[in-house]
Amino acid sequence: MDDKLRIIISGGGTGGHIFPAVSIANAIKGKHPDADILFVGAIGRMEMQRVPAAGYRIVGLPICGFDRKNMFKNVSVLLKIWKSQRMAKDIIRKFRPMAAVGVGGYASGPTLNECAKHGIPCLIQEQNSYAGVTNKILAKKVDRICVAYDGMERFFPADKIIKTGNPVRQALLDTAVTQAAARRSMGLDETKKTILIVGGSLGARTMNESVMRHLDDMKASGVQFVWQTGKYYNASIKERLKGRDDLPMLKVTDFISDMGAAYKAADLVISRAGASSISEFCLIGKPVILVPSPNVAEDHQTKNALALVNKDAALYVKDADAPDKVISLALDTVKDDARLAALSANIKKLALPDSADVIADEVIRLARSGKTKH
Repeated sequence: MDDKLRIIISGGGTGGHIFPAVSIANAIKGKHPDADILFVGAIGRMEMQRVPAAGYRIVGLPICGFDRKNMFKNVSVLLKIWKSQRMAKDIIRKFRPMAAVGVGGYASGPTLNECAKHGIPCLIQEQNSYAGVTNKILAKKVDRICVAYDGMERFFPADKIIKTGNPVRQALLDTAVTQAAARRSMGLDETKKTILIVGGSLGARTMNESVMRHLDDMKASGVQFVWQTGKYYNASIKERLKGRDDLPMLKVTDFISDMGAAYKAADLVISRAGASSISEFCLIGKPVILVPSPNVAEDHQTKNALALVNKDAALYVKDADAPDKVISLALDTVKDDARLAALSANIKKLALPDSADVIADEVIRLARSGKTKH
C-alpha cells in the first residue's frame, strides 16, 4: 500500500491566495517531508512564477474570469472552462491525489470540482471576511472550510467551518535580523524613523499617487521611506521622478523579495487591507495605516480594516481620501512613539498563530480518511 501523501493545492491570481497556499504546502512538508505536492494554477497568472520559486511543481490551466463588460467575449471563456475541466480530470487521473486544497482563484474551481466528483476529500481556505465566488460555489462539494473571520456561516455550511486564521509567509516570522541590520541591508540610515509603503503584490495607483503628491513633505520630514510601486507602475513612476535627485530618503522599488526584512526595518507601514497582509501585521505586531482597495467584492477590505480600527489596532484612510491625507497622517504617527507602541500591542492581540499547521493537520487527516474510505 502506498503511504506517501499526494496532495493537490489549487488557486492563485494574487499574493493573497499564493502566499497562504505555499505556507500550507510548507507545513505539510514539515510534517511529511516525503509528501508529493502538486500545484494547479491559471496560465498567465502570478502563481506560475511564484510557486516554482518556492520550490514546488505547478501545472497551468487556461482558465480565466468572465468579462462582465463584453458578454460576447465569454464564448471563449466558456471554452477555456470546458478545456480546463478536461485538463483537471487528466491531471487528477495521473497524479492520483489523496486530498485537494483550494485557496480561491480561477484554477481552484475546475480542480476541486473534479476532485469532488472522484470522491477525493477537499478543503478550501477562505482568506477574506467576504467569501470569493469560486469558494462559494465549491462550498457544498468540499469536506472542510477554513476561515479567518467570524460570521462566515452566511456563506458556508456551518458544520464544515473551522476558524484557523490565515497562513502567512513563514520567512516573515523567522526573520532573526535586527531593525538596524534590516535597514542597513536596504541601504537605509539605521537611526532614522522609517515608513514602508506597499500597495499589495501588484501595486496600487492610490498609494503611488499619495507619494507623488507629497514628495516635498516627505523630504522635509526627516523620515525615510521604502516605496514598493508594483511592477505595473514602476516605469511610469521612474519617469515622473526624473530630475528629482534630491530625494535620498526615498527608496523606490517595484517589488520587495524579502518582506521580513522590510517589515523589520519599518516603524510604520501603509498598506492595502487584504486578508493575508492583515494576518501578517497581527502576527508581527506591526503598526499600520490601512487604505482598503475599493475594487473588491462587497468592499470586504474596508470590513477587514474596520475590524482592526474598532479595536484601536490600526489606522484607516479611505481610498478616495488617501492622496491628500495618508502621508501627513503617517508622518504624524511615526513620530509618536506612544501611539506606535499602543497600535503594536493591540494588533498583536488579534493574531491567530499556527494557521498553516492547523490547516495542514486537517489536510493530512482528510487524506488519510479518504484512503481508508476508498
